[in-house]
Amino acid sequence: MPRSEVISVGALTMEFLVEGTDSDGSVSQFVVGVPEGARVPAPHFHDAYEETLFGLEGTVTWTVGGEEHRVGPGEALCIRRGVVHGFTNPGPGPARQLVTVAPGVLGPDFFRELGAVVAAAADGPPDQAAIGAVMRRHGLTPAAL
Repeated sequence: MPRSEVISVGALTMEFLVEGTDSDGSVSQFVVGVPEGARVPAPHFHDAYEETLFGLEGTVTWTVGGEEHRVGPGEALCIRRGVVHGFTNPGPGPARQLVTVAPGVLGPDFFRELGAVVAAAADGPPDQAAIGAVMRRHGLTPAAL
């Protein structure tokens, strides 16, 4: 069932299409919007789920386990549990990707909480300890790429 809420984390946007509660926990799925120049707030890994990305528009460069992968329209990338990853959109232009998380343990609350931490920083850098706490609470582990 499509959702209408668009969640912002800084310049990134997320719109959930399927939450874990919709699928009996088997999957969650959302579209992420990545403006040119945007990057993941913090490189991380997760032990509880796989994350599969499918390019819809533009190209996002993912660093997964130290290797770069460019994901453009019609291309897919599966990030396995425990592998450190992050991304950037060097441009040109914005990008959108469909993200599937299986099992569906990651939901919109993670992005709402993370967005609140980023918004609280106003024009300054966000509180890294607070970002780490939100990530850990939702099954992500901060790491350095």
